[in-house]
Amino acid sequence: MTKSTVVSRTAEPLSEAKAKEGVPFRQMLDTFEKQVPITEGLVITTLPRGSLQIVQPAKLPESLVKDYAREFHLEDRLTWQAILTDKAVTANELWPNGEGRYAREFLGTRGLRYAAAAPVDAPVLDGYPGAIHLYRTEAQGPFTRADLQKLTEFAKQLDQANEKIRASRPKNGSCLVDTALTSRPKIRQFLFDGSLRELYGRGEFENLDPRLKEEMLHTARQELHRLNGELALADRAKLPDSRGDLWTFRIVVYRSYPAVGEGPFVVFCIQPSCADWFTVRPSDFQADAEIARLIPALKFMKTEFRRGPTLGEIAKTAHLSPFHFHRRFTELLGLTPKHYLLECQIQDAKAQLLARKKVLAQIAADCGFAHQSHFTSRFKQATGLTPTKWRRIAIETRSKDAA
Repeated sequence: MTKSTVVSRTAEPLSEAKAKEGVPFRQMLDTFEKQVPITEGLVITTLPRGSLQIVQPAKLPESLVKDYAREFHLEDRLTWQAILTDKAVTANELWPNGEGRYAREFLGTRGLRYAAAAPVDAPVLDGYPGAIHLYRTEAQGPFTRADLQKLTEFAKQLDQANEKIRASRPKNGSCLVDTALTSRPKIRQFLFDGSLRELYGRGEFENLDPRLKEEMLHTARQELHRLNGELALADRAKLPDSRGDLWTFRIVVYRSYPAVGEGPFVVFCIQPSCADWFTVRPSDFQADAEIARLIPALKFMKTEFRRGPTLGEIAKTAHLSPFHFHRRFTELLGLTPKHYLLECQIQDAKAQLLARKKVLAQIAADCGFAHQSHFTSRFKQATGLTPTKWRRIAIETRSKDAA
């Protein structure tokens, strides 16, 4: 990866089809390098599993991607400071003498001396922020204020490109229907320290439903107590709001999280809907082939959920054994294949309930449930409400909003 001079990369215009498939990050970086010389640039995102991930560009050294995923995401204060302060930062500001492990081991051992990062709103999924990193060698010198201003503008351009491409991607029919009883916040991730102070998205947290906030804080206390010496714990929880509607979270508790600061931290991730996942493409994870190979399984499950595909069938889309697929899918995406299939069923059922064209028994059959009572049971388990009550509240809510 390390090079003492900027390597010229030939950038060819993308076809319209390829442009819709993924952001041409490498081409954008080529153009940017004409203004700000660098050794390498990459994009890192937060994910609903409660950690950080390198996603761009393609063809990074395998050791860099693996080392980051294995341990250095826990040390990546550069990304989190860019997100928390909402501005460009440099590694020298965070580690003035290069003492941090991220600066000393992750960068230093690769011949890199200087680093800068700027926040990116949603590198892969709406509501999950990240950052763009730039690296330089000793010979290239530190980043200047002018460089940081240009980096900030580049990050904005990347946001615009991501937003445009995601909007251009086709959506599954049932995913076109907004079925949320309560609008989900723009920010989908909340970060608490050991004293339960919300560190990111504080305004969004304050505007959440009062009962949901109480449930989140109560659960955070329980999870911190349950940590009991473990390095980290992850759990999936459904928490009710004042209407009884259940919000699905992945909750990760870190005993120590140097990327943010000292002491324990709790991360609450609002789980993406199947509509959110359906728009993700392998090209969104160009830097990590292992995650990229799992993405087609999401589309396969969204298309085939009504007939109940087996784990073996789903695993074949990723060319993995069922056991390995299930383990890695859960670890890397933060939910099990079973949870995703149920989410597809529930989303489709909600869309049909709102359409008011079918009786419950027919909706149950169309969505792949064994029978109506099975449908009612799983629907209530997933949403906190029976199908009939959910439809009544949803229709009343929409009527009030339209008035």
